[in-house]
Amino acid sequence: MKIPFESVQNLTRAILELRRNVRTCGVCGGIAEADVCSICGDPARDRGLLCVVEEGRDVLTIEKTGAFKGIYHVLGGVISPLDGVGPEDLRVKDLVDRCAGGGVRELILATNPTVEGDATSLYIARLVKPLGVRVMRIAHGLPVGADLEFADSMTIAKSIAGRVEM
Repeated sequence: MKIPFESVQNLTRAILELRRNVRTCGVCGGIAEADVCSICGDPARDRGLLCVVEEGRDVLTIEKTGAFKGIYHVLGGVISPLDGVGPEDLRVKDLVDRCAGGGVRELILATNPTVEGDATSLYIARLVKPLGVRVMRIAHGLPVGADLEFADSMTIAKSIAGRVEM
């Protein structure tokens, strides 16, 4: 009640504008202001290097490190049977199609180091390896049970540099 009415109106307009302009990238599923995000639209990116993350905010977290120059695939969550989330509820089929289409030589699984994140990574690895794609998992420089968005840039950078093959 102490906030001036005009300030409340400005905040409301800003939230509506954000909602109108922010959408999902048609390629990676990340956060975008157009049909294709700036990362997917960047011709300088290494399209043979594909990093798989749980949520769009994880892309932003990794991008802040400056350590990754490939492209992304956002799953939209993790497999969690207790929560009723299966592979069909995520963008797993889209990921397999991207890998089967050729051009992807290495897949980096950067799901959170949780039971669900590890299970999702293992599931994806089993689907993608037969396609001839090298499947890597980021190193566990992150604390188990932590989310990528709360990790510092150096920890994430070292996790990507120290990734291991699954």
